[in-house]
Amino acid sequence: MDLLAYIPSPSSGVIYLGPVPLRGYAFCIIIGVFVAVWYGGRRWVARGGRVGTVADIAVWAVPFGLVGGRLYHVITDYELYFTDGRDWVDAFKIWQGGLGIWGAIALGALGAWIGCRRRGIPLPAYADAIAPGIAFAQAIGRWGNWFNQELYGKATTLPWALKIDGDADAGRVAGTYHPTFLYESLWCVGVALLVIWADRRYKLGHGRAFALYVAAYTVGRFWIEYLRVDDAHHVLGLRLNNWTSVVVFLAAVAYLVVSAKRSPGREEVVEPAAVEDGAAPATGTSGDAPAGSAAKSGDTPAKSDGSPAKSDGADEAGAVAAEAEPTKNP
Repeated sequence: MDLLAYIPSPSSGVIYLGPVPLRGYAFCIIIGVFVAVWYGGRRWVARGGRVGTVADIAVWAVPFGLVGGRLYHVITDYELYFTDGRDWVDAFKIWQGGLGIWGAIALGALGAWIGCRRRGIPLPAYADAIAPGIAFAQAIGRWGNWFNQELYGKATTLPWALKIDGDADAGRVAGTYHPTFLYESLWCVGVALLVIWADRRYKLGHGRAFALYVAAYTVGRFWIEYLRVDDAHHVLGLRLNNWTSVVVFLAAVAYLVVSAKRSPGREEVVEPAAVEDGAAPATGTSGDAPAGSAAKSGDTPAKSDGSPAKSDGADEAGAVAAEAEPTKNP
């Protein structure tokens, strides 16, 4: 029996959950978002934050990210929607594919900033918590391209080549190609593991874990982008996304260097409200209450017989009054 010499593509991009149709591309995006929020929430709590904070802020970040990702794609590939013979309504059909990670991160960061300001949380600390989760989400989301048979690489006969079905309307020529969706998916898993390791080893803080994720991702995106054969704008012989990768990489590295000098170490408190409520700060033992929490609570300790004991303030007031009262002779 001959061994399989290629990766087959799905015959349909739709998954049926019983009678409910769900497009594979959308399904991968949804699962990726869930993983990012779940894992980011675990990391946030481990840093001393509240349970549910990451999900609350994601309510702002995710919609902004989806809009930003779509806008980047539509703007950079406008000819797919706004030229002769094209229907501009297709620009809104996000389930057919087309999300630019650069726009998703940029506008998603804006949404996260709004959510963080509403909660009184520093955005860099939040970004550090969710960084590896975003990489995992990208790894899952890239399988949406597999369902849509899009964004594959150059033709190849390697054993792991991706088989693409011909489709004149979609501009696809039948054959076997580099599975760039798989390359990027595996790269993103590696990036997530790198950030997790570096964060544990070097106690990254003030946005440096997120900057490391960005820098590492752009390195992989550069060479993966070089393999792709889909239509793209070129500048000085390189695809637009190659140049974007270079610029973003340099910005991320610069942030790492400058941030390490200006704000060394890691934030001790990532969510002040959590400390006020009695949660342990990030640098303390998980079961310890913050210093001074008992004094802020307003409770008065009781004596062993059940009667309330005098507070230190009352004792001091009594002592002052006694000193001020003239001493009577016997």
